[in-house]
Amino acid sequence: QVQLVESGGGLVQAGGSLRLSCTLSGSILSINAMGWYRQAPGKQRELVASIISGGNTQYADSVNGRFTISRDNAKNTVYLQMNSLNPEDTAVYYCNANVRRGHYYGNVDYNYWGQGTQVTVSS
Repeated sequence: QVQLVESGGGLVQAGGSLRLSCTLSGSILSINAMGWYRQAPGKQRELVASIISGGNTQYADSVNGRFTISRDNAKNTVYLQMNSLNPEDTAVYYCNANVRRGHYYGNVDYNYWGQGTQVTVSS
């Protein structure tokens, strides 16, 4: 089974920084993409940042220039460096991975989610 384990959330003052980590474990053929989503109370889950297998990245407009997504392929780990945090960044942050797994009948792409990590930014 594939699992995503997140770490690095917490409480920080406005203007501060945090780094989130997400490590994928389990039997896979390859990682198509990994990303971070967040969900604030009463709001829909939204994409924060993503990185595809070729290394291209994508950011939500609200975090562009403040957050940086990166990955360590050898460790199957993705990071989210969050700088200049503000109270509007407060949310549960979820790691997401789209991976390819092999079966006797062929290769299939799957989507997995982490358990979420709370980020709280105080004003």
